Amino acid sequence: MEEFEASESAKKTKTIYISTVFGIAMVLLMIGLLGLILVHVNNLSRYVKENIVLNIFVDDAAHETDVLQLQKQLEANPMVKQTQYVSKELAARNLQKDLGEDFVKFLGYNPLSQSLDVYLNAEFANNTDITKFKNQLLKNPLVKEVKYQQSLVDQMNQNLTSISLIILAFAAIFVVVSVALINNTIGLAIYSQRFLIKSMQLVGATKGFIRKPFLLYGIWHGLLGALIAIIILMGTLYLAVQQIPDLIILQNYTEFGIVFLCVIGLGVFISAFSTYLAVNKFLRLKIYNLYR
Repeated sequence: MEEFEASESAKKTKTIYISTVFGIAMVLLMIGLLGLILVHVNNLSRYVKENIVLNIFVDDAAHETDVLQLQKQLEANPMVKQTQYVSKELAARNLQKDLGEDFVKFLGYNPLSQSLDVYLNAEFANNTDITKFKNQLLKNPLVKEVKYQQSLVDQMNQNLTSISLIILAFAAIFVVVSVALINNTIGLAIYSQRFLIKSMQLVGATKGFIRKPFLLYGIWHGLLGALIAIIILMGTLYLAVQQIPDLIILQNYTEFGIVFLCVIGLGVFISAFSTYLAVNKFLRLKIYNLYR
């Protein structure tokens, strides 16, 4: 009979611990998904900003060698990510594709100028820095005109800032809720062991001795929950790329690694800390309160 009761107790304890691990995993999965969304939004913001193009039109009388020299000077500028030289012939071919007809043949000459397409680094893709850069370029005698979509830059920066703030606010709220959920889950698991904790205390075990195995289990459960969450996150990423191949452009595996490490760190820390609080609660509890 005693062996049967011990077996039933062991099964019950095992079930509680398994449900605790999966409860932690589901909460960490939500945190991880939010982290991946933040990473993708940040990378999308950078990608959009670095694809804003400044069209620098040079003087018609400028030699190609002089334009290429100007291109090298621009590429040495810390604001510039990359440049592309567009010859008169290439500009004509591009416009012919857009118009669907050979305007050069119709006019009898190519009216387009050679130009440089300049792409800036993301941190400089704002109207203040672009205006300064534009004014510097116009001082060069080779540069005839600099064009870019000023209204688009303003609107883009405003929208990206608003989206980032909303997601960060949501992330902060979600982390607080997640901590509370993990704390409650672990608290219920420790509650089932309250008689064992008090029995050990009554026979003279120190608080540190009683806490140690529970803390080790807490760390282990947090780690297992984090690993389960990471496996599901990796599967989600794989499926997302299969459905939307363009997402591969926004993926940064270093940042993903940081997100996964944060998930592991949060899982272990929150689980261990919640376990510590829960065990301490029952260590301070009076015997007659154990039945409440």
